[in-house]
Amino acid sequence: MVKINTKKLTKFLGLKAVRLLILLIVVAAISFIMIQLSPIDPVRAYLGQRIVSQEQLAIMGEYWGTNLTLTERVMGWLSTLASGSMGFSLIYRVPVTEVILQKFTASLTLMAVSWIISAFVGFGLGIVAGAKEGTLTDKAIKTYCYILQSSPTFWIGLVFLMVFSVYLGWFPIGLSVPIGQLSDTVTFWQWLDRLILPAITLSVVGIASITMYTRDKLINVKKSDYFLFAQARGESFWGIIKNHGIRNVLLPAITLQFLSFNELFGGTILVEQVFSYPGIGQATVAAGLRSDVPLLLGIVLVSAVFVFMGNFIADLIYQYVDPRIRSVDDE
Repeated sequence: MVKINTKKLTKFLGLKAVRLLILLIVVAAISFIMIQLSPIDPVRAYLGQRIVSQEQLAIMGEYWGTNLTLTERVMGWLSTLASGSMGFSLIYRVPVTEVILQKFTASLTLMAVSWIISAFVGFGLGIVAGAKEGTLTDKAIKTYCYILQSSPTFWIGLVFLMVFSVYLGWFPIGLSVPIGQLSDTVTFWQWLDRLILPAITLSVVGIASITMYTRDKLINVKKSDYFLFAQARGESFWGIIKNHGIRNVLLPAITLQFLSFNELFGGTILVEQVFSYPGIGQATVAAGLRSDVPLLLGIVLVSAVFVFMGNFIADLIYQYVDPRIRSVDDE
């Protein structure tokens, strides 16, 4: 049973909260300055090729805030953020929190499914490759992982789209709901049918890293004294892998999986663009191309918190789940 030191846990959570606050301040400041220094004119980006009068340009400039100085824009945004609001989206014309909540909810399902797929498939392949080190199976799995690691996510998505949607017709080409149908009327199977291919594409991002990491850890376990001693006692090879190998590589693999939240979020943006999936990825691209500063900054802050939570859970696992680290800390 895991014994938790309340004082130590409080100190741990306090330090993490301070780090999160500092991270958000730094990320917000750097992101705001970079966006403001961007050569893209938000008014022109919004209008495109449409021609309007100077009076209309002035009105739109006031709406987008381009008529203010950099200092005024910074102070205005910080005051809005300090009040607990992220402002209004300039292209969606609703509160930023409402846009992020709607888009991130759709993306969270996609990320969760792909994260689970990559965890189980990657860990399983890593165990098989490590157990069969040097064999044809191990070489095939390593080659597969090298191909995945060297292939861009968007390219893999395009290949999957052409093969499974265009040529074979097994899955819809894109979108999360059929064209002309409201999301409230979509059945579970229709939704699942449009989620499978993007989820599999996104899971490819994490399969290679978890597979190679698990393989290397298992090979190290096979060289350990207790593994060799178990073999000398006459235990079956796969029994030793199950009782000694998997137990020793499972915790590092889980930790690595939580540390991959940044890759997961970055891959989501590319996958959603390929499959026209209406999530946080498409909202990020739209906000960036049309200079929707409040929405883009809101997404940056939310993504920073999302990645930080992955690192936080990984640290928590090592601090309070790994008995070796607990025993050292408690001495």
